[in-house]
Amino acid sequence: MNNLSNKRTRIGRSSVSVGPLCFGTSGLGDMPDTYGYSVDEERALETVRAIFASPAGFLDSARVYGEGRSEERIGKVIRELGGVPEGFVLATKIDRDVTTGAFDASQARRSLEQSLTALGVDRVPILQLHDPEHAVNFEETIGPNGALAELFKMKEEGLTDAVGLAAGPTDMMIPLVRDWDFDVLITHNRFMLTNCNAEPLMNLAVERGISVLNAAPYAGGVLAKGGSNYPRYVYQNADGETLDSIRKFEDICSRYEVPLGAVALQFSMRDPRVTSTVCGVSKASRIEQTQAWAEWAIPEAVWEEVARVPFSMDDPEATRDYKPC
Repeated sequence: MNNLSNKRTRIGRSSVSVGPLCFGTSGLGDMPDTYGYSVDEERALETVRAIFASPAGFLDSARVYGEGRSEERIGKVIRELGGVPEGFVLATKIDRDVTTGAFDASQARRSLEQSLTALGVDRVPILQLHDPEHAVNFEETIGPNGALAELFKMKEEGLTDAVGLAAGPTDMMIPLVRDWDFDVLITHNRFMLTNCNAEPLMNLAVERGISVLNAAPYAGGVLAKGGSNYPRYVYQNADGETLDSIRKFEDICSRYEVPLGAVALQFSMRDPRVTSTVCGVSKASRIEQTQAWAEWAIPEAVWEEVARVPFSMDDPEATRDYKPC
């Protein structure tokens, strides 16, 4: 079981401390190509209000989510509240120009300025470089005049307290994590019940004193809703082999009368390498449900059976048709 309101862990070598659960907000930007459904503004605003009222105290977004709609909707609620609630940690990410793919220093500045304007704040506690693998020129992005170097300048200027890397392919992330003094990183869809592709990356991060935020423990939703209700896996239609694997976990959960979502969530939260688990939500009711799953008493026998189910070490997004909306 996890106490969401009391536990706080410091992010890297920064002054920022976060709880074990973070709410992700990509779906709140209305991204039907990714999730298979739409989220209108009022539903998104209700969800953001519930996040700010929850004990988790931690929210993550990005400039690119829903072409800026995620941050704009979060910003509306921040203005309603008269500012970010005291002690609440707000995280976002700088992004490439989605039209041109440019991700140099000037684009990094534009991205941050757009984020601060949309959110209605003058700085953010956590700021990360987002998806450099999709930039038109990766080498430029990580070079001396690129977005990565500019990110560290932003920290020096006091625009953020902690800087990090949030990306997909772990073989691309590992050299950057080895060479740059990040405070934090986000890996997504690569450390969950069905796949542990991110383990080498996580081990390196821990060795270097870099905090790990593990996002998407539900593989885009199927490990929360079940294969019959939501047969999509990492934002794609799930194949038969994947659904067979998920059914094994569903069977374990059924026999022990525990929610699949609770097991998927706590698989991440109970790992000592994970500082915080980022759960995407798209409706207000999911906030309370996620908190309940985080605190669900799961018998040790469940974890023993889960450990015997084979998992993949391949990149689960290797064949994904990526769309930023």
